[in-house]
Amino acid sequence: MQNSIQDKLLKIIDDIDDTGNASLARLTVLKKWFEKSGRLVPFAVWIARLSSARKGKTTGEAGKLLDEARALIGRGHGEEKVRPKLNNSVMEELHGRMRDWQNEQQRQHWAVVRTIKNWNLFLVEQAFAICLWHSDSPAHGYKLAVDFAKHYDSRYGDGLNGPSRTKIMEMLSLIRVVEGYEEMA
Repeated sequence: MQNSIQDKLLKIIDDIDDTGNASLARLTVLKKWFEKSGRLVPFAVWIARLSSARKGKTTGEAGKLLDEARALIGRGHGEEKVRPKLNNSVMEELHGRMRDWQNEQQRQHWAVVRTIKNWNLFLVEQAFAICLWHSDSPAHGYKLAVDFAKHYDSRYGDGLNGPSRTKIMEMLSLIRVVEGYEEMA
């Protein structure tokens, strides 16, 4: 019997509990889940909602952009959580301003890299790009999930550890809600 995506996410959580860390590649199980039509955009909007709400001490232009994102996507209660109503033209304009605000590039020995000043704003920007241009790309959903869940710990490096456990539990809750709405349809 094949394990469900939910079981696989629970196994990742168990591994974090047992060993303290799990590989980011373990989240590839989400690609299969994103293949079903209508799942990726609600996931992306959900990440944008969480990321814009975790504003913390963000002020200035980044704080304003996160406030605008929060106003655009709303809180997402009930069916709005799984079938978000989006204003694509406003989202596209806001996405451009987010990208422009943190579009500093630095030349490294091996490549030119983009400097990210505010990680939550970057996650919202990625989520908006999925909604606007990549709604049928499980690979973009996987990348967003990894960027959302990863955590640096000096014992393990970047991986699924510490706070990642809570974020994976949150993903699991969303998956249950989306699948519940699908069963009712």
